[in-house]
Amino acid sequence: MAEVHILKAQEDEEFEAVYSIRRIVFVEEQQVPESEEFDGYEAISHHYLALIDHKPIGCARWRITPYMSIKLERFAVLEDFRKLGVGAAILKTILSELPSGYPVYLHAQLHAVPFYQKFGFVSEGEMFMECDIPHYKMRYHGTV
Repeated sequence: MAEVHILKAQEDEEFEAVYSIRRIVFVEEQQVPESEEFDGYEAISHHYLALIDHKPIGCARWRITPYMSIKLERFAVLEDFRKLGVGAAILKTILSELPSGYPVYLHAQLHAVPFYQKFGFVSEGEMFMECDIPHYKMRYHGTV
């Protein structure tokens, strides 16, 4: 297995790869409406792309919310590359590059809660539905 390489998307083809992965994972696999998946935050978010042998296989983004918190979002890995540490590589890279001084949180799909707990995220509040998928709000209790 080749090494996973994570980069911050900056070129048009990198953004196209990010959007393609999200379309496959969220819109096609999970039946999230495209209008919900591609929201008004694309331009203000910091997008990351995971590659193996120069092939785009995963992505995520983060943004500063109007409440001066950092929200991590849109973590997606193509099906053939799941369970290989791609999500962990993306998350570690993002956490290492976030600006300090902001609370960090995310909305985790129910099945992903244990994954995020391994990295210092703690569930808070009740489970809620987002795009008909159960989620928990999780706050980061590690150090950025």
